[in-house]
Formats: sequence, structure tokens, C-alpha cells
Amino acid sequence: MEKVESFSVLKLNTWIVRQCEAMGLKQPTPIQTNCIPHILSGEDCIGCAKTGSGKTLAFALPILQKLCEESYGIFALVLTPTRELAFQIADQFAVIGKAINLKQCVITGGMDMVLQGQELARRPHIVVATPGRLADHLESCNTFSLKKIKFLVLDEADRLLAGGGDFDKQLKVIFSALPKIRQNLLFSATITDALEKVKEVARNKVFMWEDPADVATVNQLEQFYILCPMNVKDSYLVQTVRMFREKKEKGSIMIFTDTCKNCQLLSMTLNEVEFENVALHAMIRQKERLAALAKFRSNIIRILIATDVASRGLDIPAVELVVNHTIPNLPKDYIHRVGRTARAGRSGVAISLVTPHDIKLLHSIEEAISTKLKEYVVEDKEVMKILTQVSVTRREAEIKLDETNFYEKKLINKRKNLILEGKDPDELEEEEKLKRKRKRKAEKKSKHLS
Repeated sequence: MEKVESFSVLKLNTWIVRQCEAMGLKQPTPIQTNCIPHILSGEDCIGCAKTGSGKTLAFALPILQKLCEESYGIFALVLTPTRELAFQIADQFAVIGKAINLKQCVITGGMDMVLQGQELARRPHIVVATPGRLADHLESCNTFSLKKIKFLVLDEADRLLAGGGDFDKQLKVIFSALPKIRQNLLFSATITDALEKVKEVARNKVFMWEDPADVATVNQLEQFYILCPMNVKDSYLVQTVRMFREKKEKGSIMIFTDTCKNCQLLSMTLNEVEFENVALHAMIRQKERLAALAKFRSNIIRILIATDVASRGLDIPAVELVVNHTIPNLPKDYIHRVGRTARAGRSGVAISLVTPHDIKLLHSIEEAISTKLKEYVVEDKEVMKILTQVSVTRREAEIKLDETNFYEKKLINKRKNLILEGKDPDELEEEEKLKRKRKRKAEKKSKHLS
């Protein structure tokens, strides 16, 4: 479809066009231009485009228009993999839907389940949820029904539908509670085999649109790597942040790492070396996560350190630098991470810290994005000046973390999840001990034989 100059051309109601204009949105993006007419005509839709391309409004606008024509109870269900993304999607629905008195609710973990149950019983028009918590509600109470929904939306569908993924059991529970006749809308930044399979088994006519660009990351994004030894990676990170701060004193930075522990330690270390930051990972309580995100979004704090919980879909408009403290194992995760910057036409920079062990991962990323990363020059002698300070601060952070109940909380969460899955945590612990014992015996035996 050719470039469209206004939302009104897409046959959207005048009140929706007005709401878009009030938000400063005058021209639809390609994914909106291509998907909205097909959704309005009743087709199922699979839309794939780069992060920051306006996917949320591509499904929110036609859903709100259809809701106006036939308003009742729970009209649409939107599923998303992360809590933060659920709140962000709900915000967009709220802004556009204000004109029609839209009722909506967010159902995610980490919030009061009784209050959520009461909200669902009031039959809001739009329910935005993470699969785990919604499945819990469906299994534990019968105060609401999803049997009459008109729309099912899977946002970040590639992650939700990944074979053998975290959400398989929960999605089975949810799908069994939905009507067979409904409109399915799937959106993602990356197309996968799972999405192709959805097209094959769909009941309705499916419109599939993929951003035709060959490059999986946006053109306004400058992408670099820094080659550094594993044991001094934190010092290179601090120097990278320092260099960026010298050029842009008030620029926003997101730093991605691999585990909750690393995320917490990096946050503590950077705070100690006077780079004030907030952390975002699964071990932090939901209210604290939302508060951290709010501080970062409103520029009260300009550095956010996160695990991949924040890599998908979150629209934080002002991020100018993304740093990969650890390289993700999958190129698509790299695409989602660096998609936090250079959004909606703005420019941005992504820098990845690469150790000699990461070279293969770097090459597979370059292949996936059809772009060669450039080397970012960091003066080794400047890193050496701060090496001792950063190493000592990191060690002190590790000691402090050991003194808190951080690991205990992790263990409690793990046991709780096993119980929810119907497994006995004590039994599994004994099995693990036996496995370790056998392994040690086998190693001793092989040493003795050699």
C-alpha cells in the first residue's frame, strides 16, 4: 500500500482520528497503513515490523472502532509476555479510548489477585494480561467469562508461541476459555516458524504483513562493539558510560545483562561509582519495577539496568544509548534489545561489550541484521585508571548481596513455581543431589582409570 497521509484515509471514525492528532500522530506508519483496513474488514492478521514501528496502535485503533459499533462486556483480550509491556499497552488504549469512556484492566503477576478478580467481574471492555496470571484467574474463580470476546491479540507473539516455551501450559488454559469464532491478531518484531504455522491452521482468512526492509534494525541506529577481556568487562562498561556522559550529560542509557544477579550487582556497582541508576529484573517486586520504570521514563533517573524483561516492546521515547553488557544468545533478542533506541524516527546508538568467547554470537547477529558492527574505540589506559575502583566496588556489592535475602527469595520463587506445576520441590532437590553424587563418582572413576 502507498504512503498514507492521514488516519482518516484508513476509514477510522473521526473521533479516533481526533484522538490520534491530540497525541501528535498525524500520519500512520506502514504497519498501521497495511493492517488496519484488513482488521476492520474482519480478517485475522499477522503483522511483523521493527520495534518502534507503531504495532500497538495497529491493533488498538480498529478494536476501539469495532467496540463503538458493538459495545459489551469483555470485548478484547490482549496477551503479552511481560508485565511492563502490559501496562504500556493499557496506557495506549486508555489515551485513545478516553473519548468513549473505555473500561479496561491489567491482569499481571505481582499485583493483588482479589482486586484483579473484582475488576474482571465488572466486565471491562479490554483486558490486557500476561498469560500466567490470567490462567491463574481462570482456574481459581468463575466470576468472569471470556466466551464472548471478539478479538484475541498476541503481542510479541513470537515469544508467546515459542515451542516448548514458558507459556505453553498457560496458553492452553486460556485458549480453552475462548470462543472458537473470534478475530486473531498477532504482532511481533520478528517472524518465526510458529507464526507461519498459525497462518496454516487459522480458521479465518489471514492477512500477513511483514516490513519489507531487509535490515532488521532501523537505519537511524548506529551499532558498535567493544572487544574486551571477560574479567574487566565492568570497567569497560563504566568507561563507556563515562565517555557517553561527556558528550551528552543528560542522555538516557539502557544497559542489558543476562541474569537477575548480574543486573542487581551492576546496579549497585554503578550507583557506588556515582552513576545513579534503577534496576529492572524479575526478582524485584512488581510495584518497585513500575516505580523504577516511571522514574526512568520521566527522566528523574537516566540510567536503567535490565534483564531481557525490558527488551520487548517498551516505548521509552528518549533512550539514546543501549549497552549490551552481555551478548544475547539469539540474534532476535539482540534486535529487541537495541530496539529500545532509535524509535519513531529518532537516532540512537547501541554498543555491545564483546569478549573473545562472544565472537561467534557477534557474527550470527551481524548476519541476522545484514549489518557489520563498527568498533567503538575505548582507551585501554583510561580503563586501567578505574579498574581497581570498579573491581573493589563490584566485590563489595557481592558481599552486600550475600548479606541480604536475595538468593533466599530466588529459591522461594523457584519452589513456589514447582508447587504450582504440581511437582514436589523436596523430591526434586533429592533427585538433584543424587545426580550430583553420581556425577562426582563418575568423574573420580574416570580420573582413576586415566
